[in-house]
Amino acid sequence: FVACQSGDSKGNDNDNIGNAQNFGNSEGDSQNDTTGNDEDADNIDNGEDIIENSETIYPLILKDSNGNEIIIEEEPTRIISVAPSITEIIYALGKDDKLVGRTDYDDYPEQVNEVESVGSITNPNVEKIIELNPDVVIASAHFKEDVAKKLEDLGIKIVVFYDANDISGAYDAINSMGQIVNAQDSAQELVDSMKIKIDEIKEKVQGQEAPKVYYVVGFGQYGDYTATGETFIAQMIEIAGGDNIAKDASDWMYSLEKIIEHDPEYIIVSKNYGMKDGFTTTDGYKELTAVKNNKVIEIDDNLLNRQGPRLAEGIETLAEIFHPDLFE
Repeated sequence: FVACQSGDSKGNDNDNIGNAQNFGNSEGDSQNDTTGNDEDADNIDNGEDIIENSETIYPLILKDSNGNEIIIEEEPTRIISVAPSITEIIYALGKDDKLVGRTDYDDYPEQVNEVESVGSITNPNVEKIIELNPDVVIASAHFKEDVAKKLEDLGIKIVVFYDANDISGAYDAINSMGQIVNAQDSAQELVDSMKIKIDEIKEKVQGQEAPKVYYVVGFGQYGDYTATGETFIAQMIEIAGGDNIAKDASDWMYSLEKIIEHDPEYIIVSKNYGMKDGFTTTDGYKELTAVKNNKVIEIDDNLLNRQGPRLAEGIETLAEIFHPDLFE
């Protein structure tokens, strides 16, 4: 995502805020989640951009991840978010009064339920979007191209963002949204507060023995899926002071044989879908040490899946699981 403000062509190189971003992820499928490199775990400040003007100057010229140039003539007053993390960012920036549409999967904060839904992330209801008359629609990579083209042909502005590959990408996403909705100061304050919290967590867990951890995305007869080494969630596990047993694997793929071989101390599962009950009662998995020791821990996986304001909270949640004595 590249943005420049009209009449301010100098310094546009400083406004490269979010090539390959994903503001929103997952319809409950962590396999679509963002990815990152392990070395990024100790280098999470790369996402800070230089913001020369605290207020956005319109017209704002955007180039999204599809390479499309979008001109936003004035501050948007009617925004449709087609991804949960976009919605969370809008609320965190205090611009929720501009939000007129969201997806069925948006569930945080609670008051988002009062906003009209436009349907799914991948294939929203075009008629509903038209009816809501948005100034701009902000979508993730899951948004179908044919739907985007249909809306564009009707004159509706769409900004599409692809997957970010590390935590700095989340910072960029927040700053990008801050520029779009004229809340740059709030965006930078939010990013700074996230960085402070993550730095505090890193300092707490530094020097501690990292327990072996396995994060369950899927299991059973259709295969084992997890946050492998190149994934964004793997980076969060490392920052939180855990040793991801799947760090040397790739493409979300794993196997029961490898889980048994590494026998993790902690197994992290979503609190949704009845995953814990299924995992702990299935042959092969129920014999694992973590299951026997009641160390299969349920969490709100949206804290990890969504690249938004709650990422630091997600990392803290993991750190409290791995190192409970440090967070009493």
